Amino acid sequence: MKVLVTGGAGFIGSHTVVALVKAGYTPIIIDNFENSDNSVLDGLAEILGAQPLCYEGDCRDGELLSMIFEAHPDLQGVIHFAANKAVGESVKDPLKYYDNNLGSTITLLKAMVHYGVPNLAFSSSCTVYGQPEVLPVTESSPVQAAQSPYGNTKQICEEILQDAVRSGLNLRVLSLRYFNPIGAHESAIIGELPIGPPQNLVPFITQTAVGLREQLSIFGHDYNTPDGTCIRDYIHVVDLADAHVAAIKVLEAKQDVDQYYDFVNIGTGTGSTVLQVVNTFEAVSGVKVNYQLVERRPGDVEQVYAQVDKATNLLGWKTKLTLEDALRDAWRWEQRLAENRADEADEEEDGFMD
Repeated sequence: MKVLVTGGAGFIGSHTVVALVKAGYTPIIIDNFENSDNSVLDGLAEILGAQPLCYEGDCRDGELLSMIFEAHPDLQGVIHFAANKAVGESVKDPLKYYDNNLGSTITLLKAMVHYGVPNLAFSSSCTVYGQPEVLPVTESSPVQAAQSPYGNTKQICEEILQDAVRSGLNLRVLSLRYFNPIGAHESAIIGELPIGPPQNLVPFITQTAVGLREQLSIFGHDYNTPDGTCIRDYIHVVDLADAHVAAIKVLEAKQDVDQYYDFVNIGTGTGSTVLQVVNTFEAVSGVKVNYQLVERRPGDVEQVYAQVDKATNLLGWKTKLTLEDALRDAWRWEQRLAENRADEADEEEDGFMD
């Protein structure tokens, strides 16, 4: 079975491509490489033994999507990752987020309906819950006012998907509301590869530890949490990738149902503070992190973590990897990147000397 993976060269997308192949699927990637790098394709080839088919382009390009769907009439499902995803950036540049995140989803849905591809696993987010009134967050927790334009795009996309299904279109959709993905593939061949300064916690920790960044800023130290820093549910990206494969399998099994929509939390069920993540990283890596506590950042919620019974019951899935595993894998990945940078610098120096 062929599965189109939008944003398939990104952090979560690339790991999901590996999980799909492992499960017997044939992934087809579309990515505009705005927030990823072509080197990821080489990494996938090294892990899988062959490079997956990849189309370079934007999911808002209806003509490109039509070409892909026509070239693959046996396409049976889509996993939609392609989106801008940084909370802080979305506060500074909301129009970019509304244009890209909504536009890509609408254009993709039109193509799926036109070409009769019904199954969609949608990359949603725990940000749809805003600042929850009760923890842990369950699927029956109310959707609160979004704390950021990014979070609002995920809320709106979910509404678009539900409306499309309710209208009678032949669509079967699962929205995966996942929490904070971290880590890297155990091989250290693929991992999180920020373009420019990291927008997420763990790559900033690892880049600071390896000497690429001078200091880590921890936003907010006066929250109502055990140590004053924000609480999040950090999930290993490999576990998260497996959840997307499980979602596709659930949708396949509903082939006799013309319309279907549901949503499910994807997390560990455990919350960790930012300082706990830093301390755990220091323990598994043996490296001290230079950090400072600074003022709160607009758009951040105080604490959020998942209740994950529905994921276990609906998907037959649960996490297998720990916070320690994720941080150890992320550190191995960062060390490999540092080695590659050093090798490139040596090559440039040798070339200059010649």
